[in-house]
Amino acid sequence: MVTPLTCVRGLATRLNERSSDYDALLEQVGKRDFVLLGEASHGTAEFYLMRAEITQRLIEEKGFEAVLVEADWPDALRLNRYVRGISQDSLMEAFGDFQRFPQWMWRNDDVRDFIADLYEHNADKPLAEQVGFYGLDLYSLHRSAEAVIAYLSRIDPEQAELARHGYACLDHHGDPFQYGRNVAFGLSRSCEEASVQLLCELINKAGRYLAHDGRLASDEQFFAEQNARVVVNAEEYYRAMFQARVDTWNLRDKHMTDTLTELHYYLRSQGGRGRVVVWAHNSHLGDARGTEMGWGRRQHNIGQLARQRFGHRRVLLVGFTTHTGYVSAARDWDAPVEHRWVRPSHEDSYERLFHRSGLDRFYLPLEGMYADPLRARLLERAIGVIYRPETERGSHYFRASLPQQFDALFHLDETTAVEPFDKREPWQREDIPETYPFGT
Repeated sequence: MVTPLTCVRGLATRLNERSSDYDALLEQVGKRDFVLLGEASHGTAEFYLMRAEITQRLIEEKGFEAVLVEADWPDALRLNRYVRGISQDSLMEAFGDFQRFPQWMWRNDDVRDFIADLYEHNADKPLAEQVGFYGLDLYSLHRSAEAVIAYLSRIDPEQAELARHGYACLDHHGDPFQYGRNVAFGLSRSCEEASVQLLCELINKAGRYLAHDGRLASDEQFFAEQNARVVVNAEEYYRAMFQARVDTWNLRDKHMTDTLTELHYYLRSQGGRGRVVVWAHNSHLGDARGTEMGWGRRQHNIGQLARQRFGHRRVLLVGFTTHTGYVSAARDWDAPVEHRWVRPSHEDSYERLFHRSGLDRFYLPLEGMYADPLRARLLERAIGVIYRPETERGSHYFRASLPQQFDALFHLDETTAVEPFDKREPWQREDIPETYPFGT
């Protein structure tokens, strides 16, 4: 009988910190249109670096046309304009719209280097052949509304005035949580009908707005439509936060999958193949049906929905895990980023199994019958922007069946913290407690 440990040692390929480390993954990609690259935390340098290296090869060798990341649409759009040479920003100025917590997810050295490389890749190419950088998320309720108005002000001032009036119901001093609470408790009117109507108007008038043909004009119309979609879905999301029996996780991941879908078909409409790389957390990209998210909580995510919409043969789900090391994370929401020590993984986890293999850093394909010994439901760690090691088992672990969750995985036994642009005093390397593992 093949044990899980024997299975890992037999299937895994050690990494040598060379470009060839990704040869097997590129072969696994084949002709798929969607490659979803995860991360076990939002603050691990190696995850960012490896995703960047894989993405560069996907662009150069497989013709991928866009990078879609777990960031807000308008924030990422400023970087998109920079990498395509259609803004006046410097490299650092292009990161200026990432002001919402957690800034370090995108305002960090590894993302900066990737954006610089993407700019160089695009520099000698016509607009239609350039690779774009876009955001998946829906938190930018007010900023997306402002972006729609700004777009309409340039091409249809009359419609822009209607948009100002329609979006006025969102005005709660720019605080989407206050908007959602006030609507949920009947203290102010909902903006649902107005936001949907404005999106419909924007789409219906696209032909007139695009009378002056050209890729740049088409892009700007698409960007505005997507901002209008963000307003529709974010309005529902913030309203649902204060309502019973509504799973806001599902609303958010459906929006992110819809964004992937819209971008795919837009790229195809412009003559491309619609091949997209996605960067987001493992919990969003690993098929939820292979985790307790789907088993007990009936939650879905991008990985599951993408497979259901496009089919397994067109979507590759890739996870990333670590055993220990350091991470950039906060102790609480909206708290400063800190340089935190990551405790060694739980005894009953996939990460500990990988550690016991002695392979250190490796690539593990999970498709096919050879990965069946890894289907046992073990723990898997997820560190987001907040890390609470004192409650780690309850705060950061969930059960999963790895081959159902991912098509492939990269494991790194020890990892380092991503370097934020904006370090405050708490961002100092945390010492390992002398009493570990016996301390509390």
